[in-house]
Amino acid sequence: MRPAPEISIVVPCYNERANVRPLVAALSHALAGRDWEVIFVDDNSPDGTIDEVRALAERDGRVRGLLRVGRRGLSSAVIEGVLSSSARIVAVMDGDMQHDESCLGRMIDAVAGDGYDIAVGSRHVAGGDNAGLASGWRTFLSDSGIRLVQMTLPVRLGDPMSGFFAMRRDLFAQTVPRLSGTGFKILLDVFLSAPRRPRVLEVPFVFRPRAAGESKLDILVLVQFVAMLADKLCRGFLPTRFIAFSLVGLAGILVNLAVLEVGRRLGADFTTGQWLGTLVAMVTNFWMNNALTYRDRRLRGARMWLGLALFMVICSAGAIADVGIARAIFSRDGQWGLASTAGAAIAVVWNYAVSSTLIWRVR
Repeated sequence: MRPAPEISIVVPCYNERANVRPLVAALSHALAGRDWEVIFVDDNSPDGTIDEVRALAERDGRVRGLLRVGRRGLSSAVIEGVLSSSARIVAVMDGDMQHDESCLGRMIDAVAGDGYDIAVGSRHVAGGDNAGLASGWRTFLSDSGIRLVQMTLPVRLGDPMSGFFAMRRDLFAQTVPRLSGTGFKILLDVFLSAPRRPRVLEVPFVFRPRAAGESKLDILVLVQFVAMLADKLCRGFLPTRFIAFSLVGLAGILVNLAVLEVGRRLGADFTTGQWLGTLVAMVTNFWMNNALTYRDRRLRGARMWLGLALFMVICSAGAIADVGIARAIFSRDGQWGLASTAGAAIAVVWNYAVSSTLIWRVR
């Protein structure tokens, strides 16, 4: 029986079939002489990523595949991949060939023999570069996130948004109960959740252009990141999903106010404008929650339309309270904006609790 390897490389992936073989070949070269394995954690990619992994695993015992069905998300994929490993050191890297595998040796040695808990592949120290970011928009998202995070981290880190790192598996296991498991920035989650301040080394690397496939970074990822950061700052008092749901609710309030203002200018009375604004906000909130808050449980096809119908029914109860409270405040103060905002905010808690239970069925 083959003993556990010293090093496990966890690669969360979605639609990365074309990159599987090149990545394994690159790891074979970079980790020559070391006892390693690579664990591809695939979120049921429609392009057959797991089939490519299995075909390769039949001929190379260092390759393993973990297929997840009905679950999505980079952070949760990394958690499951690391927990499936018995290696003393685990490393995490993307499956798109943008992380420089030649840096893995130095990162692993830093953890294995130099006394560090975590070694981070960094684009923002001397010798590093983020030139591989596909556009100015991606650069803006990355740089904005870094500046925000650096104000809250317990350690000094030039690239807290990196998805390329190595660490002691036992420290990761100690940290898992505190992890939010949401979003795309698992390293940040680890730093904010670790039971003690980890000893960290940053290893410079050049972020390469994507070899194949498409980037998964978009504005929804940034919103998920903000929700996760807020969850950590609240020390878990408010669930990440509730924070994300509330952010979506805030967007719904803005939609509600916009529709209400249009109705007012067209001569509608307040109650009619509020009901119309609430209806449009409900549809907007369902779409955003399905795409963001419950991204790992996203409804598609017929289930999405059934979910929308149920969401409208659930929110109607909240809407009754919404409109009733808004009318009461408006009749007292005569302020459209204040009345509408207060009514919509009251409905958020009800909508979140029931929607999580009945529509997206979060356990």
